[in-house]
Amino acid sequence: MTPLTMCATRPASPATKTMFSRILTSALFAGAAAGLIAALLQLVFVQPVLLHAELYETGELVHFGGEAISAHPDLPRMFAEPVRDILSIVFTMLTYTGYALVMVALMMMAEGQGHAITARVGILWGIAGFITVHFAPGLSLAPEVPGVAAADVGARQIWWTATVAAAGVAMWLIAFGGNLISIVIAAALLLAPHLIGAPEPDTFAGTVPTEIGALFAARAFGIGMAAWVLLGAFAGHFWQSEGARAEA
Repeated sequence: MTPLTMCATRPASPATKTMFSRILTSALFAGAAAGLIAALLQLVFVQPVLLHAELYETGELVHFGGEAISAHPDLPRMFAEPVRDILSIVFTMLTYTGYALVMVALMMMAEGQGHAITARVGILWGIAGFITVHFAPGLSLAPEVPGVAAADVGARQIWWTATVAAAGVAMWLIAFGGNLISIVIAAALLLAPHLIGAPEPDTFAGTVPTEIGALFAARAFGIGMAAWVLLGAFAGHFWQSEGARAEA
C-alpha cells in the first residue's frame, strides 16, 4: 500500500505578516482620514451645487425662461437628510481606503527599489494620484451634474478606465523611469486617450445652466486635489511610522 501523503500550505513568514500588517494599517488610517475630510468638503462645497442642479433636472426650476431665475434658491442644509449624508461619508471613506491600499502597495514597491517614503514625498504621490484618477480623465470627460446630456455609460467607463491606466503607468515612468525614453513613452500615454477622444453625446440637451456645471467641475477638481494630497501625505506618514515601529 502506498502511504497517504498530505499537502500542507506553508505558513507565511513573520516578515511577510509584518509587511502585510504594515500595508493594511497604513492604508486604513490614511484612507479613513483622507476620506473623512474629502466627504466633509464635498458636503460643504459640492452637495449644494448638486442639489441646485437637481432642481433644474426635475423641472422645478427652468433656465432660459421668460423671467430671471435666482441663483440662490433655498436648499436643504447639511445633514438635513442625515442617513443619506452619513452614507455618503462612509462610502467616501471606503473609496479612499481602496485608493490608499493601491498607493501603499506601490510605495512598498518603490521603497524596495531604494526610494525613501515620507509624508513630504507622499504629497508628490498624492499629486500623481490626483492626475491619474481625476485630472487625466477629466480633461476630456469632465465631471457632470445631473440633467446634462451624456454619451453611453459603458463607452465612458471603458474610456475612463483606459485613461486612468495609461496615466498611472505614465506617472510611474516619470517618477522612476530615469531616462528620456521613459519620459517620451509617458507623454505618449498621457496624450493618446485625448487624441482618440472621449465618448461625447450626439446632441446637447442639458437643462442645467452652464454656470452650475462649471462650478461643479471646478469644485470637484479642487476637492479631489486636496483629498489626494492629504491621502499621499497620510499614507507616507503612516508607512514611515509603521516601518519604524516594526523595526523597533
